[in-house]
This record gives sequence, structure tokens and C-alpha cells, in this order.
Amino acid sequence: MHLVCFTEERSAKKMLEIVLPKILPDNFSFLVISFEGKSDLDKQIEKKLKNYQRPDTVFLILRDQDAAVCTNVKQQLLNKVRNSGKAKVSLVRIACHELENFYLGDLSAIEQAFNKTLASSQASKKFRDVDKLTNAKQILKRITNKKYQPISGSKAITPYLKLNNSNTSVSFNMLLLGIKDLCQRVP
Repeated sequence: MHLVCFTEERSAKKMLEIVLPKILPDNFSFLVISFEGKSDLDKQIEKKLKNYQRPDTVFLILRDQDAAVCTNVKQQLLNKVRNSGKAKVSLVRIACHELENFYLGDLSAIEQAFNKTLASSQASKKFRDVDKLTNAKQILKRITNKKYQPISGSKAITPYLKLNNSNTSVSFNMLLLGIKDLCQRVP
């Protein structure tokens, strides 16, 4: 059994490479392919899916919402998945608003990665529903005194992320749940 993940950027690739071994069934291998931004992913995803011929494979597409309307972004990607013929074995997940929202949903992970005292702030109004934050990357840089950089930050924070549905990013929790469900769909 095999999972192929497509991400818009290398920082999301790094995050998945750390998370997937912790949540995938033992009989699964995986490959994470990153693109050069969302327009590159949007332009190439249909062809990549169509041309991928390894049997017993399921697919995950992870893309940031950024300033777009989440449902529109997801629908456009679902249309490309449908056109590729891989709809039954594919999952599209949108990070609301960006990957860094996932990290802000678990301040204790950031605390451990950067040796900062942050976890007690998780209950504050700002961090209770982090998917509403439209400037997560800037917030993350600020609270880490500019130590956070996308790729190295993903490598530093992800090992500490709790994977038990306690993250205050609903989109992160839905990503994990979706991956587990997708693993049940192998043809």
C-alpha cells in the first residue's frame, strides 16, 4: 500500500515526512512531492495524478488557503482530481489559512522547539481557533523572535505536534482524520 502526497511547498513536505510515519498503518509506504508554490501545484496536479500508475496507491493533495475562499480552492482541486480519474482514491485538504496555522494550534510544540514559554497562551481567545488567523506566519515569527523560518521551523516544530485531535486548528485535525480514512480506501 502506498500514499503519495502533493504539497505546494517544501515546508509542508517536511511536516508530512515527520507526521506520516506516526499515523500511517504499518503496511503503508509514502512519498511526498512538493511543488514550487500553489500555482505550480494547481497547474500540474491533474497530469501528475493521471500519469501515476502504481497500483494500490492513494493520493493526498495539501494546499494553503491563503487569501482565497477555502471552498472555491477545494472545489477547483476536486475538479482536477475528478478529471484525472483518481477521485475514489484521493483526498484534498486545505490548510486554513496556511501551514503555520497548524503550528499555532499547538503552542506547546512551538514552546518545545524554540525553548519559549507559550503553551499557557493556547486558551487565549487568539489561539482557541487558529484557523481564523490570516497572518499565522507573521505571528509565528514574532513569538519566536524571528527564529521561525518555514523549512527549518517545520523540521523543529513537527516532532512535537500532538496528533490526538487536541490541536486548535480544525483543518489540521481534519487532515489527520482524512489521511486515516484515505488509508481505508486502497483499491
